[in-house]
Parts: sequence; structure tokens; C-alpha cells
Amino acid sequence: MSTTESNPEKLYENLAYRDLMTWLQKTKKKPSLLNRMTKGTQRSINNLIPEKVHKAITYAIEKMVKGVLSGNEYIGPKAYPIDRLSLREYKARKSIKLYTKTASVEGALTGAGGILLGFVDLPAFLAIKMKMLFEIAAAYGHNVRDYKERVFILYIFKLTFSSQKTRNETIADLENWTAHAQALPDNLNDFDWRNFQLEYRDYMDLAKLAQLIPIIGAGVGAIANYKLSQQLGQMAINAYRLRYFLDKKTGKP
Repeated sequence: MSTTESNPEKLYENLAYRDLMTWLQKTKKKPSLLNRMTKGTQRSINNLIPEKVHKAITYAIEKMVKGVLSGNEYIGPKAYPIDRLSLREYKARKSIKLYTKTASVEGALTGAGGILLGFVDLPAFLAIKMKMLFEIAAAYGHNVRDYKERVFILYIFKLTFSSQKTRNETIADLENWTAHAQALPDNLNDFDWRNFQLEYRDYMDLAKLAQLIPIIGAGVGAIANYKLSQQLGQMAINAYRLRYFLDKKTGKP
């Protein structure tokens, strides 16, 4: 019997690393024609939405993002002290399961209310996803009281809810996170959060537009929130796996 076969944790890490390499290959690619066309569709939809609605949504996202960066509202879970990757990911997946269900219920309730409650969904759904990411970060042993760990969480957002061009740039930053983190500004006013929230809005406007339609909004909201939360959770797992294996390679504790 080989050493790997006699060590379940080593086997788990090998499988996780193989999955990570597959994910990187699938995620890093050139922007397709469909991706560019989708971006154009998003701009067209944005032009149809009244300016006062744009301002309201932008304001809500801006306040939420600044709240995350300052850490006043979301700091809570303590870093999980266990080193075993399998146990960390078991804990992370439990959080994803919990928050995807919560997001689905929230989407159904706000979707049933049509346009008025549909716009309430965006900041509420953002809050749920942030809570989920903080729990996942803690599951992987990261201290979310650290400002740069909260910035890493925002990078996971960028990775999930953005154009392919931005996604490629974000993966490059994550693959070189230690050096990139050292170059991050210490002053929150210098952080480029505006581009982040614009990318996020474009992505979410298209994904959740049908939720604003009366009658079908509840079903659309429940499904959209569930799938988007699952997508974010899976991106987070791979982002933290990437850091885990990079830290092992460099000998970082």
C-alpha cells in the first residue's frame, strides 16, 4: 500500500489539488464573443433603467462595500484552528449550504413583491453573500479582522461577478497574493472599490432582471439567489485552496 493510500488526508489534498488545477484551466480563458455580447446587453439594460434607480442601487452597494472594508458590521467568526484541509472544507461547505438556503428564501420573498421589493433584494442578497464569505474565510483559518483578508474577500467577489477580462486579472492577483497584498493601500479612501461595484452591478442586473417581473419573480428570485450563492461559494473554495497550496509550497504557516 502506498503512502498516499494509507494517508486519507494526503489523498484528499491530492484530489483537491487536481480539482484546483482543473478549475484554474477552465476559469482562465480569453473573453469570448458571447462574453463581449453579454457586456453590450448589460449596457443596454442599464440605459433602460431610470437614473434614480441606478443611484439608489449604487449607493446601497457603495455603503455595503465600505462596511466590509472597514469591518464594522461583518467581523465575527474566529479563524478555525484546525490545519487539516478536509476539515476546513467540510466546515466551509456547511456554511455554503446554510447561506444558499437563506439566500434562496430571501430571493423568493423579495421576488414575490415585484419591482418594489425586487430592488430591496440587491443589498439584502449582498449582505447574505458577505456573511457566507466571512464564514468560509474563517473555516480556512484566516483572520477576517485583518483588513487585507477582507480585501481578499472582495477579490473573490470580483472573480465571481465580473467580465472574463476582469476575472483573468483577478486570478493573476490571487496567484501572487502575498506580493499583491503588500502593495495594497492602507487607506480605504485609496482603494479602487468603484470599479468593483460597477462590475458587480452589470453582472447582477442581467442575472436577476426577471426577478422584478410580477408573478414569476418569486420563483426566479429563489433560483437565481441559490445558483449565484453556490457559484460564489465554489469560487471561494478554489480561491482559498489556491492560497493553501501556495502557502504550503513557500513554507508559509
